Amino acid sequence: MRSEIARGMKDAIPICAGYLAVGFTFGMAAIKTGSTVAGATLISFTNLTSAGQFAGLTVIAAGAPYFEMALTQLVINLRYALMSLSLSQKLEPSISRPQRCIIAFTITDEAFALVSTQEGKVGRHYIYGIMAVCVASWTCGTFFGAAASSALPTAVSSALGIAIYGMFLAIIIPPAKKEKSIGAVILIAIVFSSALYWIPGLKEISPGFAIIICTVLASAAGALIHPVKEEELYS
Repeated sequence: MRSEIARGMKDAIPICAGYLAVGFTFGMAAIKTGSTVAGATLISFTNLTSAGQFAGLTVIAAGAPYFEMALTQLVINLRYALMSLSLSQKLEPSISRPQRCIIAFTITDEAFALVSTQEGKVGRHYIYGIMAVCVASWTCGTFFGAAASSALPTAVSSALGIAIYGMFLAIIIPPAKKEKSIGAVILIAIVFSSALYWIPGLKEISPGFAIIICTVLASAAGALIHPVKEEELYS
């Protein structure tokens, strides 16, 4: 058990570095919208969604009603439903429903990518190790960013937001080099994402739905290009 938790924590170190930086930026942004240090920290501890939290700050700053906040979070974070469904097939059958609910709460884009690239079934202790690092780094990053919001210039805080993209590339590039099918799916997702961003009419689609569309289409294309036999999937 301890070795699996330690392995999960070790594998999550690249995620930790990115979350500290982006969480720091979120903490600074939260203070600018009128939040307290404790409030900003609590948001990160109970949400674990960078895109949703930054969008939430915009809604809060605009004084929008709770319904608009709920709808915004639903649209932006709907992709996690797809991730949880996919990840449920990767977990060991012995993991109970309450444990699966806890795991689902802490699933992020980067954690999902890390768990999905593991060979065979994944146990709960390995994921607990990842969860511990993700929650701690994201929450601590937010706390330090909120506490030091007045100490750094705007240019520095904006530059920290780039770190999460480098972190995600560090996660997906190694498996893409190992499996050509993964690289193909990544390229397909890039094409769809670019189309939804640049083509008139399509670029009007909200970011949350755009991510869902890209995920579904890229996954479907990957299933056609490189189908996985059922015995391989559940081995």
